[in-house]
Amino acid sequence: NTWPMRRCNQVEPRVTEERLQMMTRLTCIALLLSVSTTTAFVPQTSHLQVLSRSNGSNNGAATTTSLGIFDQLNNLFAPDGTKSSAGTEFDEEINACVKILNSAANTKSEDPEEVVTALEDLEQLARKKSKVDGSFAQDVLTNLNGSWRLIFTTGTKTTQDRIQKTVNYFPIKAVQSFDTSTDPYGIENGIYLGDFAVVKFSGPFDFDLVRRKLEFDFTKIAVLGFEIQIKSEDAAMIGASTGLGSESNVKNSEKGKRPFFNWISADATIATARGGGGGLALWKRIIEEEE
Repeated sequence: NTWPMRRCNQVEPRVTEERLQMMTRLTCIALLLSVSTTTAFVPQTSHLQVLSRSNGSNNGAATTTSLGIFDQLNNLFAPDGTKSSAGTEFDEEINACVKILNSAANTKSEDPEEVVTALEDLEQLARKKSKVDGSFAQDVLTNLNGSWRLIFTTGTKTTQDRIQKTVNYFPIKAVQSFDTSTDPYGIENGIYLGDFAVVKFSGPFDFDLVRRKLEFDFTKIAVLGFEIQIKSEDAAMIGASTGLGSESNVKNSEKGKRPFFNWISADATIATARGGGGGLALWKRIIEEEE
């Protein structure tokens, strides 16, 4: 008797769905553990710890990373509908801030000091939530798509010092638009008289998901509908002189640095951020019917 020859193209029995799921989970565990053992021994001056310190945390990089990994493991094996929602302990306070800011965006009748307090509180809460909720920053970037009207700003530190007070509800129509469907991402910033754009800047932007930092370059300017190619340093000077940008952008441009926003939040109705000049701002989403 001879054993049957095994053909090279002979099909093995199919792996059951349950076994495939288990193999996938075990692979994920192995990958997560490899990340954990690598980051647990990052030196004290690591990039992760610098970011942690800048966010006001005294914990080391290993602690922050390990917590994120256990959250992922918990979500991996938790039954549908019972997966952990990291950062939900901040939601009640966040919603309270957002309620004030929504009212300010819609009515412009909220006390400016209360609006500033809500912006500052939301900034701190968003920082805490983004540390434990890995999807928070991605949600901000996704929600930024569209057009936003500037409603409220404290003004840059330079402006505040010059006029000896904070700027509050913005008196003219200023609109920022973001498009993440293009490569690179696109930003547009304009001043309007009614529906007519007096001046518009446009160019590319990058978004750092770790810091929720949006850096951009304005490469075009349109004045009364006439478009001109410009350099970044020219855009910084024009922006500072028109109020569309801070004077610090001029100095940063001379050093080869780009202007930026540290985004606090963005949802279906409002967006908030701290600009490179130090000022806080509130935008209201422009719905098509309002344009």
